[in-house]
Amino acid sequence: MSSSTGRTTSQRAFNFGRTYVVKPKGKHQATVVWLHGLGDNGSGWSQILETLPLPNIKWICPTAPTQPVSVFGGFPSTAWSDVGDLSEDTPIDFEGMDASAAHVANLLSNEPSDIKIGLGGFSMGAATALYSAVCFSHGEFSNGSPYPANISAVVGLSGWLPDARNVANKLQGKAEAMRRASALPILLCHGTGDNVVPHEYGEKSSRILSSAGFQDATFKSYDGLGHFTSPDELDLVCSWLSTKLGLDGSS
Repeated sequence: MSSSTGRTTSQRAFNFGRTYVVKPKGKHQATVVWLHGLGDNGSGWSQILETLPLPNIKWICPTAPTQPVSVFGGFPSTAWSDVGDLSEDTPIDFEGMDASAAHVANLLSNEPSDIKIGLGGFSMGAATALYSAVCFSHGEFSNGSPYPANISAVVGLSGWLPDARNVANKLQGKAEAMRRASALPILLCHGTGDNVVPHEYGEKSSRILSSAGFQDATFKSYDGLGHFTSPDELDLVCSWLSTKLGLDGSS
């Protein structure tokens, strides 16, 4: 478990919290960074992920910076970026999103070259993972800095796609970006009973990703599921990651 790290820009300092690591129980074949939801930390998800039958995955569960959050009236909370409501017209905190996506990429910088890399998250963590997927495909962050990690799979549970209206514009006409997008598997899961991030946001995010060039984007609905996960959903995540990351279950 690492100590806190900070990333400073000219405007804001982003002090990320504690990172929790779940070591693989078998042969290390993949590393997945999993991002928690608004107001949470990396500990809870690390305990859930440790129970999954995926012995070849190393899980990295960072904790977001504590910062004022507009949707909470400016009250401080752990958050991967500032966020207001989830409408398309809400201003995007690109500075915060870039800082979190860069932090995630940095956590992966020392992984061996033969290890597959995945991203996943829940709610705002899912949104941040999807933002990272677009940065990876585009080849750069919104601030123009090159995106350094090589992503092989992305999972988003009960989340949404930030800056959805501009995703297609970032990729179209750029052959290398389209190639990366078309080859990147993305799994989105969402409960129809979600009253925090409505099901329609997840469904629409999947459609936008597909139309923008992410040809291997899958959307799965869970009837009646609220803003949380379920055993059935986690079973799908396990089988999907095993397939997309080429895991063989070896000890």
